[in-house]
Amino acid sequence: MGNDNGALSGAVIAVAGAGGPAGRAALLRLADAGAIVVGSDNDPERLSEAVDAARYAHGGATVVGDTVDLLDLKSTRDWATRVEKDFGRVDGLVHLVGGWRGSETFTRTSLDDWDFLEMLLVRTVQHTSLAFHEALQRSERGRYVLISAAGASKPTAGNASYAAAKAAAEAWTLALADYFRKAGGPDGPTSAAAILVVKALVHDAMRAERPNAKFAGFTDVKELAEAIAGVWDKPAAEVNGNRLWLTEKP
Repeated sequence: MGNDNGALSGAVIAVAGAGGPAGRAALLRLADAGAIVVGSDNDPERLSEAVDAARYAHGGATVVGDTVDLLDLKSTRDWATRVEKDFGRVDGLVHLVGGWRGSETFTRTSLDDWDFLEMLLVRTVQHTSLAFHEALQRSERGRYVLISAAGASKPTAGNASYAAAKAAAEAWTLALADYFRKAGGPDGPTSAAAILVVKALVHDAMRAERPNAKFAGFTDVKELAEAIAGVWDKPAAEVNGNRLWLTEKP
């Protein structure tokens, strides 16, 4: 086991989108910090591989997987209820549901891309935050962590749909932060909603596929996992409603 007395020791953390490369890295890092990790993904095979890898790396760590349709609010609420019932509380929701579609030019933008990205990048944030916010507020160390992209603050012509969806997800998360701020009253928030901003993510398989690529400004999924774990090291008031930049601000 890793750090047994840190901010994450014994914390119950739900990870949405746990089957992707960023999800796998997050499961490993959170399990290493002594957290109980509950991953969800819409791909059961990918999910069980990620869960097994984290369990194997940390013998004795509690890492479980749940196939959840995050596009369905009831299914997402049921998941939140189940996690709290099984483990007694929920101390975090890490939102790693990703996806990208873009076009060569603004003129060629397809609104089908918007429909796809709005579901993946906005609707899943709405559903997870609505499903988990009360449990997170009840926790003494509740954190909702959104992974966003620098493009949300400085969209490019061919990335209109992606940037707009990311910006919407950020605004939604900031509204959740305001809920935590108000719930905390005069003493300030006890739980927090924070946004980690990257330019783009890179992982070992991408590097192997393109050995000569520089991936300048990209954040490795392991670094991202480190930053996610770090959100629990800071007081709620310090991270609530803030964008934590892992890349240069545009």
